[in-house]
Amino acid sequence: MTTTTQIMTEADTCRELVTPKLVNAGWGCAPHVIGEQRTFTNGRIIVTGGRVRRGKQKRADYVLYYRRDYPLAVVEAKELRLPAETGVQQVKDYAEILGLKFAYATNGHRIIEIDYTTGTEREVDRFATPAELWQRLIAATALPDPATPHLLESFNLISGKVPRYYQQIAINRVIEAILLGQKRVLVTLATGTGKTCVAFQLCWKLWNSRWNRTGEYRRPKILFLADRNILVDDPMAKMFAPFGDARHKIAGGDVSQSRDMYFGIYQALFTANEEVFRQYRPDFFDLIIIDECHRGSSRNDSNWREVLDYFSPAVQFGMTATPLREESRDSYEYFGNPVYTYSLRQGIEDGFLAPYRVHRVITTVDAAGWRPSKDELDRFGRPVPDDEYQTKDFERVIVLRARTKAIAKHLADFLKGTDRFAKTIVFCVDQEHAAEMRQELVNLSSDLVKQYPDYVCRVTADEGTIGLTHLAYFQNVDKPTPVILTTSQLLTTGVDAEMVKNVVLARVVGSRSEFKQIIGRGTRLRVDYGKEYFNIIDFTGTATRHFADPDFDGEPARIEEVTIDELGDQISATSTELETPSEEQAVEYEVPEEQIGLGGAGISINEPPLEPRKFYIDGGDVEVIGHLVYDLDTDGKKLQVVKYTEYSGRTVRTLYPTRDALQSAWANSNTRAEVLRELTERGISFEELAASADQSDADPFDLLCHLAWNAPLLTRRQRAEQARKAAQDLFGQYGDAAREILALLLDKYIERGIIQFNALSELMKVQPFDRFGSPTEIATRHFGGIKPFKEAVSRLQTALYQ
Repeated sequence: MTTTTQIMTEADTCRELVTPKLVNAGWGCAPHVIGEQRTFTNGRIIVTGGRVRRGKQKRADYVLYYRRDYPLAVVEAKELRLPAETGVQQVKDYAEILGLKFAYATNGHRIIEIDYTTGTEREVDRFATPAELWQRLIAATALPDPATPHLLESFNLISGKVPRYYQQIAINRVIEAILLGQKRVLVTLATGTGKTCVAFQLCWKLWNSRWNRTGEYRRPKILFLADRNILVDDPMAKMFAPFGDARHKIAGGDVSQSRDMYFGIYQALFTANEEVFRQYRPDFFDLIIIDECHRGSSRNDSNWREVLDYFSPAVQFGMTATPLREESRDSYEYFGNPVYTYSLRQGIEDGFLAPYRVHRVITTVDAAGWRPSKDELDRFGRPVPDDEYQTKDFERVIVLRARTKAIAKHLADFLKGTDRFAKTIVFCVDQEHAAEMRQELVNLSSDLVKQYPDYVCRVTADEGTIGLTHLAYFQNVDKPTPVILTTSQLLTTGVDAEMVKNVVLARVVGSRSEFKQIIGRGTRLRVDYGKEYFNIIDFTGTATRHFADPDFDGEPARIEEVTIDELGDQISATSTELETPSEEQAVEYEVPEEQIGLGGAGISINEPPLEPRKFYIDGGDVEVIGHLVYDLDTDGKKLQVVKYTEYSGRTVRTLYPTRDALQSAWANSNTRAEVLRELTERGISFEELAASADQSDADPFDLLCHLAWNAPLLTRRQRAEQARKAAQDLFGQYGDAAREILALLLDKYIERGIIQFNALSELMKVQPFDRFGSPTEIATRHFGGIKPFKEAVSRLQTALYQ
């Protein structure tokens, strides 16, 4: 037992003081689990200069579980020498993130209890027992006595995947709402955060604990409802497999009523010839889960609404990725406010979703519009109406083949410069546009198409089962092709393709809900396959407009804007501010329902349409025009276009108000690490910054000062020569070998910069230092020990920045 409090670490405090107190309170005795050092986020993925690293994970010292899968409280322990109050704010943050009603901050001797059920914060002499906290929770939530078995039923962990913290919160909140008698329940979870997992575990807990709306001792009848086969077939076959023979899909008039877990799409329940759903009694189902509920039956004017109205006795649970906006208001009016929301921003911040980089690419016709020449005829000899055509009109009213070629060329070049096998989805205006885009990309990638005929595929309603096969191979992480899919509406949602690295917008997306769904195609992570972030390549201004909206909750890591010419080549950048497009520009167009599902009628592009649906212009020149970085203004409400160098200078001034403040932090190797961390988290890479400023020989410190305060710019060689003069007394303290080592360190600084000093032991192992011995031998033989050696190097660094 440690007796000297001054040397007790936090780990000592936990082991010798906190854990025994928890055990004495009844925690750690089955079934009440003590979860020690529980990490509940993965740490944000930070991308700078093409390099990826993880941010800090959130980790609780203790999570206290009433049952294996039901946490009740979180505990934050600090060293004995620190006041217990030191951990209060941290543990409150953790409790609020984890959705817990009880939290404790302690230094081993004193204990502070935070009780969210009463709004109190007080010092107590012991930890509450599991039974005490459970009774407080039940009393505060007014849950009925029979609630316990349904809430505390264990998750199905046969897959080995434990639900993430936010999934557990969503599941428990829904069950609580159901047990409190709520008939309609809504959860909002960002695309890629596991809505299907939430639905499965919810069903499993209720099914296994024999909950049903009548209170009888029987398993519930559950219907999983969606508007596309892909949204029900995949969950039924994979996630819901543990239900075994209890599963049944309602299709082709097969309305078996002997199962428990049903799957169906509206189209199968509500056909043109028969209302199949009426073959079930209105009170047949206990629970109906509506996936992507912002589409379909929750809309007041939807034909499918009749299905939910018919099954009104059932509890209806809606899942959506769409926060409350005008286009999703019907869902919120029908279900009520969500019992839990987990946003895209939170998913990226926690490291469960991939961050994104946005490339804004502008063609000349998108920037300035297009107007036909006098008496101009289209491909089929029809006169083109004289008008000013804008981005919203392209491929809907007017088809400019040169624009499609320029976009395809730029995209092909982008892939050549990054990764030609990076899975890419191109969202086009309609099936016809998707076909033309596919053809251009095939011709631009002919070298790969020779070896991989399916390198580029169109997947729209027309492709039917062939399209589904292409999609299945595209989703398979072990299949190299298809690499590029062109589509219109079909892949905006319900497509779980983890390896999508590029989401390309070749059409205007006016609806923010649809935009979020489209962005969701790339947010899934597959770190083991090298998928750690993705690109949004925007040719229409859609991303810029939506990210500028203060209600949009996912800020980009960086937004770049490039301008391309008629060959798809990048040309010069400009530094101007983009205005948010008007409402007219942001208009969204209705898409025939048959084009959304597989099997819809196709559109020929070889014959002129029976009606003049579009005008086709095959000639003309289109160029691509800026490579800019966007940053939210200080209010976080508007995206401004700034150069990377301007962004970096402004960021430095925000972190360090004066040059002296930055110099003080930079000169010390310990505090310099914090400076580098802060800059990296804000997307500043010195390699990229030096290239942007065309100052490859500048010291990073001088480059930052130059950009932030217009300070004189010194090269690393100039700084090294100044240091040699300033450190004469330092060099004079040592023998020849030590002086040579310090001189070589300055030479290495000139060659590679100061950052390498952060890994001094590794630096000493390579040429030319290795000829002086191992790092330990260098320190002891020539400097009198490791500590004097580090002090000498620290003084050398200080001399560099005097």
